Amino acid sequence: MNSISVLHIELFQSGKTSSDFYFNTMKEHLVVGHRHIEKPHRHDFYAAVLFTNGTGIHEIDFQKYEVSEGSLFFLSPGQIHSWELSEDIDGYIFFCSQEFYEMHYVNQKLRNFPFFGSVSFPRKLQLDAEELERTDQLFQLLGKEFQSQYVMRDGLILSLMSQVFISATRFFSKDIDVRSSSASLSYFKHYQDFENLLEEYFTSQKSIAYYASLLEITPKHLNRIVQTVVRKTATDVITERVVLESKRMLIYLDESLVEIAFRLGYEEYSYFVRVFRKSSGMTPTQFMRKYKV
Repeated sequence: MNSISVLHIELFQSGKTSSDFYFNTMKEHLVVGHRHIEKPHRHDFYAAVLFTNGTGIHEIDFQKYEVSEGSLFFLSPGQIHSWELSEDIDGYIFFCSQEFYEMHYVNQKLRNFPFFGSVSFPRKLQLDAEELERTDQLFQLLGKEFQSQYVMRDGLILSLMSQVFISATRFFSKDIDVRSSSASLSYFKHYQDFENLLEEYFTSQKSIAYYASLLEITPKHLNRIVQTVVRKTATDVITERVVLESKRMLIYLDESLVEIAFRLGYEEYSYFVRVFRKSSGMTPTQFMRKYKV
């Protein structure tokens, strides 16, 4: 039985006619949506959250992040999250459906932004003072436009959202050594191709050599690309993707641990347990006791 609810945008709309976009301050959002978000849950939409005051913990796909002034988070559909926040928490939050964004930007997909398209990309961006000021202004403009009835309202909302996403992509890229060069573009493209292949084959293929051969590069070069973009080895990325899927299956499916291990490509259950424990610091059984209601 599925123990984690899936929330839809209309749950938060309070009478709004559109169910494709939602915006609120964090204070108001926690009041309006408290009955929905007090427990771990997942969405069927894309979300961005900016914290401008307060502290706490934000857990996304079973990984805990500290919340402080300037913490910016991005969530994709299906990700499980929950938070514990201080009383003085403040900031902004917006949701959008995939259709709302991609019907207008036919050549730009939400998954093209690294924080939406990659399960290995950090969910949190910690903004410095200048970055926070610029991002705060964009969120404030989004809020004003959301409350307005001006002509071409949706067009401006979409433009401001794109500015948030593009600015965040640039802020994230500051930590990558090869930005602003043809090599950088090549690395990002190869990494995205690697993750797309991984999504298709991770249950059956777990070797670097397999993905490198499909990409027509060497395993050594694939490792170099992955380490440059996400500061992990390709093996780490493959293992983390498999373990994340196993966690979701442990929560959502009424299947035995042996059946889940087999579905993920592990013929030996004991080996699956070793991989799971090494990656998450607990056994599958301990994980279920912690997260499954």
